[in-house]
Amino acid sequence: MTVFILPEENHMTKSSCGIHPRHLMEQVIRPALKFLDMEGEAAEQLLLGTAIQESGCGLYLKQLRQGPALGIFQMEPATHNDIWNNWLRWQIATRDKILGYLGRQEMPNASRLVTDLFYAAIMCRLHYRRVANPLPAPDDPAAIAAFWKRHYNTPQGHGTTQAFENNWQRFLSVA
Repeated sequence: MTVFILPEENHMTKSSCGIHPRHLMEQVIRPALKFLDMEGEAAEQLLLGTAIQESGCGLYLKQLRQGPALGIFQMEPATHNDIWNNWLRWQIATRDKILGYLGRQEMPNASRLVTDLFYAAIMCRLHYRRVANPLPAPDDPAAIAAFWKRHYNTPQGHGTTQAFENNWQRFLSVA
C-alpha cells in the first residue's frame, strides 16, 4: 500500500491550483453576495480576484511564513474583529442577518474564516463595503488589481498589481 504524503508548502508549484474558480464563484461568492443583498458582477470579480491572489484560490488556508491571515481571502484576525467592532456594530440589520446565519448571539472567532467559505466570502465583501470608493468595472482586471492593492493588500503589503493580474490570467484560463 502506498502512503500518501502531504507536500510541504514550499513544494507546491506555480501550476498548483486550489478551488476551481467557477465553483468558487457559483457555489460560494454569488450566494454570499445574494445573502448580503450586495450582488453585482463587480463585487463577484473583486472577491474572486482576491481569493485567487491571496490564497491561490483556496490552495492556502493560513498565511505562509507564520503570518496571521486566515481563509481563502487571507483576512487577518485584526481586520475581521475591526469589521465586527467598528462597522457591523452600526449595521444592525446586516449584523443580525449574519448572526442568524451563524446561529450565534455574538461575534465569532476569526478562525471561522478557515472553516466556513460562505462566512469568509461575507467578511471579504464587508471589508470592501466599508470603502467609500465605487467598485471597479468588472471587465477591467487592472482596475480590480489596483482596487485590491489599495483597499485590501494596502500599500504596505507585499502583493503587487502585476502579480494579481498574472494570477488572474493563470487561474481564469482553467475556468
